[in-house]
Amino acid sequence: MRTLCVFCGSRGGNRPVYAEAARQVGTAMVARGLDLVYGGGHVGLMGVVADAVLQAGGRAVGVIVQSLVDRELAHAGLTELHVVETMHQRKALMAERADAFMAIPGGYGTGDELFEILTWAQLGFHTHPIGLLNTAGYFDPLLAWLDHMVREDFLRPRHRNLLLVADDPERLFDRLQEFKPGPAEAKWTQKT
Repeated sequence: MRTLCVFCGSRGGNRPVYAEAARQVGTAMVARGLDLVYGGGHVGLMGVVADAVLQAGGRAVGVIVQSLVDRELAHAGLTELHVVETMHQRKALMAERADAFMAIPGGYGTGDELFEILTWAQLGFHTHPIGLLNTAGYFDPLLAWLDHMVREDFLRPRHRNLLLVADDPERLFDRLQEFKPGPAEAKWTQKT
């Protein structure tokens, strides 16, 4: 694991604990020798993570759509900034550049990115670890919904377990580094 893609909010939330956790993520990444790839913004938790990585001497690679550059939301101090035309291109390039994924608090965009990368793992399109930093219980309702999916037989337990969860950045990094993908399921790999 050399490059971590972090999905997170373009807003900071209404509690300081979210920004503090984002700073811890960025600092811990550099201490573990990990490069950052993310959505390329300078605002919200996105900017906090990128700034923490850069301040610790690490590499921060952003991928952003032109329309957000036009709104002056791009981070000007990144190691690399890739400008693409569509959100689909943005997510594909971030995924291509990453060895692992992590979501920290955010809104619709964070949820979209997280669920797309989980779906790709479920379908066997990649075998990279996917983590969720549950800062101050932010994702508790989401985790309850995933467990409900399993109980109602819309999600298999092994696919539920694709999402590695911790409330502490260091513990989550350990889980990501220890991750071993299981064998692909025939349902997702055989033609019918």
